[in-house]
Amino acid sequence: MNPWETDAEPEGFAALAAAGWPASRAAALARLHAFADRAGRAYAARRNFDWGPGRHTAVSGLSPYVRPRLIAEEELAAAALARHGWAAAEKFVQEVCWRTYWKGWLEQHPGVWDAYRAQCAEAESRRAADCAFARRLAGAEAGETGLEAFDVWARELAETGYLHNHARMWFASVWIFTLGLPWVLGAELFLRRLLDGDPASNTLSWRWVAGLHTRGKTYLARADNIAAYTEGRLHPSAGQLAATAPPLDEAAAPVRGPLPKGDATPGGRRILWLVTEEDLTPELWALDPARAVGAALLAPQPCPGEGEIVSRFRADALADARARLAAIPGLSPVSIRSARELADLAHARGAEALATPYIPVGPTRDRLADWAPVLEAAGLSLAQVQRPWDQAFWPHARAGFFQLKARMPKVLGELGLL
Repeated sequence: MNPWETDAEPEGFAALAAAGWPASRAAALARLHAFADRAGRAYAARRNFDWGPGRHTAVSGLSPYVRPRLIAEEELAAAALARHGWAAAEKFVQEVCWRTYWKGWLEQHPGVWDAYRAQCAEAESRRAADCAFARRLAGAEAGETGLEAFDVWARELAETGYLHNHARMWFASVWIFTLGLPWVLGAELFLRRLLDGDPASNTLSWRWVAGLHTRGKTYLARADNIAAYTEGRLHPSAGQLAATAPPLDEAAAPVRGPLPKGDATPGGRRILWLVTEEDLTPELWALDPARAVGAALLAPQPCPGEGEIVSRFRADALADARARLAAIPGLSPVSIRSARELADLAHARGAEALATPYIPVGPTRDRLADWAPVLEAAGLSLAQVQRPWDQAFWPHARAGFFQLKARMPKVLGELGLL
């Protein structure tokens, strides 16, 4: 029986929502099981309400598990559709597909990630050289701006590793347009402190608020909107927030390149699996464990300023994947931290090649790009095999989200989910 086929009591989900996010696939499936009843019309009606820490019961809270694919997008869609059908589950599935859209779009515009990283470095240099600027940033990051709502969100982010999606939009808008701080440092703060901090979703969502993704169209946080969707829990005073949100500008519009296709599943050779925090459900990979001679687990790379909650979640999620891999005969997973350790393990196991699920734009891809010369010198190729979900949806992430949205029923049908 699938874990969501038994009805869950509402109190069960409320308890999970208050308990945080144990970093395991079992916990992810339990959370999906508990939320499935709410993934239909109740979600569509109430998902924008932010009732505060421990009370995020109108949304699934599954994003920390989707980020490292402790649970897969197709599992979320399948659960919602099986329980509610397309008409009622459309909004929930649409929100799942937003993440897919962001990732597919960034795959075709990798220069946006490179530019973001370069701008972060420039802004950090300014922080180091400008004491007044550094104090403003420190106050915003610590939740000490004097703007009550913003400060509440900043503290929730630091203490829990999570913010409701509506609060993220408000936070980003206030950061950019009221506080006048660089959007890239706000995005970097989220990437360091959010349990679900994703290079594509995070970077491009901040660009969207700033008016860079949809050129000229910004998102303005309004006091009445905040009061309405927190049901009065937060209510900024008149005049506290910026009244206008002029779009930011950039030197040139992003250039779209070809969509990467991924590699074919390696055939006829001895393969060492490479497991990264980009995809921690080897149970769902299109790779045959019978032909694997072992598994290498890429240890998380420390991130300066990363929140302790995030660091612990990353380490625990990888440990959970390691335990599940260890149950597969012959894989004997080993943690590695460098290209040389990976090459030595591959040779020790008699591997002729490496294989991993496709690694999207972000720090993990950057890290492995630096390793490429060592692996090439060791005679090792790395095949990156795309998930069917990504193969089906990413070609429709060429322009705005609504192009992909219009094709959702057709693509879900092709995937056998609708």
